[in-house]
Amino acid sequence: MKVINLHQEEKEVIELAVDNNRHAQHQIYSKFAPKMLSVCRQYIKDVHLAEDIMITAFMKVFTNLKNFEHKGSFEGWIRRIMINECISYIRVHKKVTFIEDENYYEETHNNIESQFSVEDIQFLIDNLPDGYKMVFNLYCIEGFKHQEIATMLSINEGTSKSQLSHARKMLQDTIIKLKNYSNGTE
Repeated sequence: MKVINLHQEEKEVIELAVDNNRHAQHQIYSKFAPKMLSVCRQYIKDVHLAEDIMITAFMKVFTNLKNFEHKGSFEGWIRRIMINECISYIRVHKKVTFIEDENYYEETHNNIESQFSVEDIQFLIDNLPDGYKMVFNLYCIEGFKHQEIATMLSINEGTSKSQLSHARKMLQDTIIKLKNYSNGTE
């Protein structure tokens, strides 16, 4: 029986792309662009702007490809660059404020069986204030810990927890209002 290294082909494509092989770079872009656009879209409401940011981030991917150490997931490495590019864009182009809330408390959150589509949920997340949205995405979608989020956003860990708590509360309130509206009780 012959054992095939599944990651060998990816490693070869990366090495070719490091040497500015346009075909290899196109392969990487074609493979990861759809997923990375959805990552950027989680942070950036306008799909065209999200696409612009994704393209800028891919330029950084190709510029820094020589620094990829083949430790861990290549997709994860690209994803991190996308997230950082979105955060950088938001910092530069929007006045994001993070409210310090020393008195926040962590609530227990019920998992609501969703009757909402992915687009509906994305719409709800898009309507969160930028600070809430960034922390919510980083924690709930990307799986970062509050300490990591605090470092990424240059905020206190408590502020990260507070922003998440407020985002969850805001989402829950909106979902309850929508359910009441659809049930005719509001």
